[in-house]
Amino acid sequence: MGLRAALWRTALARPAALLVPLPGATAVRLAAEAELRRRGWPLAETPAAANLLVVAGSTADEVVETVWRQLPRPRARVDLPGTADVTPRLDSAAARLASPPEPRRGRDTPPQPDAADLPMADRADDRDGLRLDQLHVPFGPVLPDWPCGLVLDTALQGDVIQEVETGHLPVPAGTAPYWNAPWLRVLRGEDVTRGEAARCRCAAHLDSLGRFLAVAGWRDAAARARRLRDAALADGTASDGYDGEVLRLVRRVSRSRTLRWLTAGLGPLPAGRARRLGVTGPALAADGDVHDRVRVWLADVAEAVGGFGDRTPLTRGDADGPRGRLDGERPPSAALLDALPELLTGAEFGAARLIVASLDPDLDELAAVPAREASHG
Repeated sequence: MGLRAALWRTALARPAALLVPLPGATAVRLAAEAELRRRGWPLAETPAAANLLVVAGSTADEVVETVWRQLPRPRARVDLPGTADVTPRLDSAAARLASPPEPRRGRDTPPQPDAADLPMADRADDRDGLRLDQLHVPFGPVLPDWPCGLVLDTALQGDVIQEVETGHLPVPAGTAPYWNAPWLRVLRGEDVTRGEAARCRCAAHLDSLGRFLAVAGWRDAAARARRLRDAALADGTASDGYDGEVLRLVRRVSRSRTLRWLTAGLGPLPAGRARRLGVTGPALAADGDVHDRVRVWLADVAEAVGGFGDRTPLTRGDADGPRGRLDGERPPSAALLDALPELLTGAEFGAARLIVASLDPDLDELAAVPAREASHG
């Protein structure tokens, strides 16, 4: 038993964690990502590759239970309702995983997929008039590097999306969108400096950029974007050399010919159509495709990092958050959701993921919107 226990502890010293962020828990998700990175615990891409489920937030029990059932044994689960006890809860989970189980009689039954995860194909005309199998598949709300809570109900023929409707997990009432905090405080009459807003904008775009680069398969650049994001949030002035690190990342990504080749021409959203949909912010300014939208993020990051020390007051006229105007009738992400169906129809699934990542709607913004406006599809 001594050797068995030692081997068990060694094998699970760095558990593979599947992080499941839920709406309303952006701060918790950021704290969990930072702590997992500090420990050197790898992030799993699928439930089958994980032995630790980390839930950031406290809603969507049915969704979480479905994911939990798909994790193979040995496994442990960590529920993080807030940021205060992230470290001790992960410590406790690590201790549970390190304890070898008692010998069991019989055989473990491997997790079985729910029958409702096994859709049947029917027939539909494709764009060339042929009758091909059409498969109805939901994507989300739990996918790696995916906007938190987003659900796409798609009809696929092969790997091409023929139809798509957007939906999302419920956003807890009273949720204050994390990334919009400085601008919302100003709209409430509070004093906020432009430097605070610049740090938040820089971190928000680096967060979106990290997701996008991970979807594009550029893992080391994604990890760097997330590390720089956390540094901007943890320290108002950031460390010496921070500006240079950010600008090097901006130059590296903006000059990548591979990234341009991969994304150019995908998901075009001309400014005229964006305005008709009510889109504001980077997606409107880009006036173009996936690559154009990423370049706007990069330009905003480069500009924002130079303004961290600005002590002049932010004004109500500056109510332009990371995803767009916050003083309109609808939040920016509601318009981004409206834009998705047309942009995704006709796209292959891999391209669709890049299109979604280049818009990166923040569903926490929908908490303050009447239900009839927040529902889609």
